[in-house]
Amino acid sequence: FWLKRTLCLPPKSGLVAPAAVTSRCISVMGKGGDKGGKGKGKGVSKGKGKGGKGKGGKGKGKGKGKGGKAGNKVVIEPHRHEGVFIAKGKDDALVTLNMSPGDSVYGEKRLQADGEGPDDPKIEYRVWNPFRSKLGATIVGGIGFMPIKPGSKVLYLGAASGTTVSHVSDMVGKDGAVYAVEFSSRPGRELTNMAKKRPNIIPIVEDARQPLRYRMLIGMVDVIFADVAQPDQARIVALNAHMFLRNGGGFIISIKANCVDSTAAPEAVFASEIDKLKKEKCKPKEQLTLEPYHRDHAVVVGVYRPEKKAKKE
Repeated sequence: FWLKRTLCLPPKSGLVAPAAVTSRCISVMGKGGDKGGKGKGKGVSKGKGKGGKGKGGKGKGKGKGKGGKAGNKVVIEPHRHEGVFIAKGKDDALVTLNMSPGDSVYGEKRLQADGEGPDDPKIEYRVWNPFRSKLGATIVGGIGFMPIKPGSKVLYLGAASGTTVSHVSDMVGKDGAVYAVEFSSRPGRELTNMAKKRPNIIPIVEDARQPLRYRMLIGMVDVIFADVAQPDQARIVALNAHMFLRNGGGFIISIKANCVDSTAAPEAVFASEIDKLKKEKCKPKEQLTLEPYHRDHAVVVGVYRPEKKAKKE
């Protein structure tokens, strides 16, 4: 009752309904927007469908249109980094091949494509949002060296609820493995539930500062990805690299300047962290800023204990 009254205020009363409440009322009372609904009351939103035009919310809608169809043609092309694809359509998007078809992890869009043969099942892709993933922003930003490939074994530090972990799971495929370490129990619970549908994810709810606590669960890995946002994150990466990362393996570390030193300039913080990595035998190959997707963030990609080049005689 109160929601209705906020929309039915007298025009000269001088009272204004709160914006948040108004938008909610419109969505509840009228079926406007894409479907061109039959809303009652005097409305704001206009829906344009195929059959006609309908005003939802406050106005009386006469349209019975069904909105735009989702069946627009989209071309899927392989990205230069293995395990990643580009969906080319009205808006280009970064996508990964869904390892668990029919399931979305964080409400992302999914695209379906026909199989190679007439009897083959449909192939499903998941759109990778760079605003919600540091690794996604790294690939969209144009990183040249990407150590995560199909079949790789990845140690993921700072997995949170598994948004990026799910896409890494798609990248490495059935032959790879993702050891996802998360310290907080609540995101760890969501991570564990997500891993039930993805057999190549091994969730570990433990402190990344104490790699000895989960040493019996992890063998040697090919790549370490770290998104821990801690002041000593370079030391955390080095500890895990010394214990689990093979010689010549790759590492990707996301550095948030404010978490390391909020008083220094971001460029100075990034340079300081790179120096720390070099002292731990982690050789950086590339550095990339994540603007405009993530503010004051940079990603450093490199190789751990690279093989020494033979000297020319």
